[in-house]
Amino acid sequence: MIPIQYVVGDATNPQGKGHKVIVHCCNDIGGWGAGFVLALSAKWPQPEEMYHKWFEQSEPQLGDIQVIKVENDISVCNMIGQHLVASMSKTPPIRYEAIKKGLSTLRDYIQHKPSTIHAPRFGTGLAKGRWDKIEMIIKNELSQYDISVTIYDLKQGE
Repeated sequence: MIPIQYVVGDATNPQGKGHKVIVHCCNDIGGWGAGFVLALSAKWPQPEEMYHKWFEQSEPQLGDIQVIKVENDISVCNMIGQHLVASMSKTPPIRYEAIKKGLSTLRDYIQHKPSTIHAPRFGTGLAKGRWDKIEMIIKNELSQYDISVTIYDLKQGE
């Protein structure tokens, strides 16, 4: 098992060699416009464009993923891990089973295109999830399969 590495930095600027996949949590209603997605959209238009096309062409379900190449050695994984948005429900929108399913699917994708995983503490901001639960899912679905995972905090201790 490879331990999760925590660094201070910007997840839209993943460090390391080889192919890198930036993972983040999206909602299941096609909403894009707050949180980490703003940083993604500021750097690359493709993840947002493809996310909206995805919703125009089909009905993405909790746990589904969409991997979009944004540079030669960087892709972004739009992972449907939250139901609705916080303002629409009394319960946190995070869906841990969806995170588990999405990371499992991403693990299968990585077997065909060896990659390292890079992410903010997805699912904990607007989705209102608990990092200890998400961290355990990451360990079970990725780290134990010797997939390198780096989590980026903008500031120390976030």
